[in-house]
Amino acid sequence: MTVPNGEVRCRFCGSVDGAVVADLGMQPACDYFPLADAAEPDPVYPLRLWVCTACRLAQLAEDPTEPDEPRGVEPVALVRQAEQAVAAVHAAGLLPDGGVALEHSSPHGGSWLGLLEARGIRAAAGGQADVVVDSFGLMHDADQAAALRLRAAELKPDGLLLVQFHSLAAVLRGKQWNTIRHGHPVYLSTPAVAGMLASVGLRAVAAWWFDLYGGTVLLAARRQGPVSPSVQHLIDDELAAGVGDLDVLRGLAASAAESALVLRSWLASERAQGRTVIGYGAASRAVPLLNHAGIGPDLLPAVADASEAKQGRRFPGAGVPIIAPDELVALAPDDVVLFVPDMLAEVRARLPEVERRGGRWVLLEPSPRVIEPDPRTMTNG
Repeated sequence: MTVPNGEVRCRFCGSVDGAVVADLGMQPACDYFPLADAAEPDPVYPLRLWVCTACRLAQLAEDPTEPDEPRGVEPVALVRQAEQAVAAVHAAGLLPDGGVALEHSSPHGGSWLGLLEARGIRAAAGGQADVVVDSFGLMHDADQAAALRLRAAELKPDGLLLVQFHSLAAVLRGKQWNTIRHGHPVYLSTPAVAGMLASVGLRAVAAWWFDLYGGTVLLAARRQGPVSPSVQHLIDDELAAGVGDLDVLRGLAASAAESALVLRSWLASERAQGRTVIGYGAASRAVPLLNHAGIGPDLLPAVADASEAKQGRRFPGAGVPIIAPDELVALAPDDVVLFVPDMLAEVRARLPEVERRGGRWVLLEPSPRVIEPDPRTMTNG
């Protein structure tokens, strides 16, 4: 975070030793979706990724925005992954027999409390807990030191902390530069989080990697106990991906320029051929992508989203309106670009009319990738 003298200070350890590895210019807040007819200009802010060389935490150099995102619909992929995660922790023998759990909420939605209750761990009314869950919550806390101290304080002496996050290693491997956005002040890696946990008296005792979002990590931590080899394995794997290498991280800026150009060129080519392209999924990660690529309603007339709270609004900066899924179907687009690739199976099943009418799904990863039509969709109905 930037302090009054203009110096960047780490959100966890407070060090000023670090470097900006990606400067994405002036961007609107990714969680601000104004009404479609709002005429006032959308405010913009600097968007720079800074890495602390003392504790390895990647973070926004500044983020003056206030969370204001309309609540989205929880993707099926997120629900399924939560089930897998709880099952994995149980299989490792780390869940207590009974007890109580606390959970830190996330703008991504979802809750593990029901899954834990099914295994005999009920929701805590307050006080300390046997299990504290943080699934995609920590990455939204501007003050990482305070956030980790709070979670440690909520644990009973032999309690278990479960921290899940989208890994910086996945961002690097998948060139997912558009995950860098306002409202997400930190970008966590297993080496960084393991060190952060240690500083508040906790040790990471087990680690899991899931495919969600291209790479999601779940760490189990407690005050004492044996450490699974999975922790060091994941630390080594992410270091090999470059999460602690400033030169590798600087490659995100080149990835941003390249994929923005590819996406804009592809949309312009589709328009020149007379093809209609509509988006699906008004996700916050789409905001920096559309704005960095200079894409507006001329190239992308609309983006559909299942959340009624987002319908009737527009993307900040880009001005692309957000419509309901049935409006997308009525438009009969030639291509539907999906901003959250993990939702492909879900939206394909929900909107079979897209492919039945000859349309194609296109994943933004963040460059476009056309998906071959599903023969079952083409022949049913």
